[in-house]
Amino acid sequence: MLRAMITPEFSAYVAPARLYPQIWRLILGLLLILFIYAGFLALVMAGIMAYATPMGFFGWMLDLRDGTKPVPTLVMLFTFVGFGLGAIITAPACHYRSPGTLFGPFGETLRGFVLTVVISLIFFSLLVTALIFFDRPADNLPFQEWLKYLPYALPLLLIQTASEEMVFRAYLPQQLAARFASRFVWMLLPALLFASLHWNPKLGVDAWLVVGATFVFALISTDLVVNTGSLGASMGLHFVNNIFALLVVSMDQTITGLSLFVTPMPDPGSWDFSVAMIVDLVALLILWRILRFALSR
Repeated sequence: MLRAMITPEFSAYVAPARLYPQIWRLILGLLLILFIYAGFLALVMAGIMAYATPMGFFGWMLDLRDGTKPVPTLVMLFTFVGFGLGAIITAPACHYRSPGTLFGPFGETLRGFVLTVVISLIFFSLLVTALIFFDRPADNLPFQEWLKYLPYALPLLLIQTASEEMVFRAYLPQQLAARFASRFVWMLLPALLFASLHWNPKLGVDAWLVVGATFVFALISTDLVVNTGSLGASMGLHFVNNIFALLVVSMDQTITGLSLFVTPMPDPGSWDFSVAMIVDLVALLILWRILRFALSR
């Protein structure tokens, strides 16, 4: 993955960012994204406060933090609207470029997204079917209740993943690549930042394994952007990955509010957790190679 150089497609994808590549603009842009995200989050909190009683508000805050109930989980996903808006506003405000440049050519973005979603859905469906056949996870939401939330969960999950992609696989790599030629800057730094935000203290010593796996996921996603010159494939992979991680089979002590099944959390430092992470990582690498082949056709 680190051998990925600036392809002609990626060079064209970065070109709009080269007009105003100054680092101070990038720093200002990141601050603006955080400001807009925080402002939108405050609006959501104000809406909850207006809806709930004072004691009910604190209950909502706990539910949002824990992610174990359906409606608070939907609200948590909704807050990412502010994150995506931050990237959309920052591109023209700080770099005088269209928000559309975060996605790349429309046709290639749509093709990459649709193709990746279809392939990833088939791939992850086979994996989950094997999991259920060999070691069935515990039921979480009743099927009818799960179906009831699905029409809300899917678009909100698309918003959540697309928002993260716009910041970590589009805005940051583009602006860094416009300023620095080394892929160790524009590829590694956004991946490290993205992975660090997935630190979960509930996992104990295993939190580092999750961060490491997330780091590899970020590198794979960036590689898809480099080789297609658009955000579509990366968005599709992230979207389907989160569908299965948040809506189909979630791990206990993580975000389980909308999942159909839940698997128990292995004991901290146990071999079971390490094996599970290795299997997930190998599966992700296989899917990456399949996507690289399919997208190059």
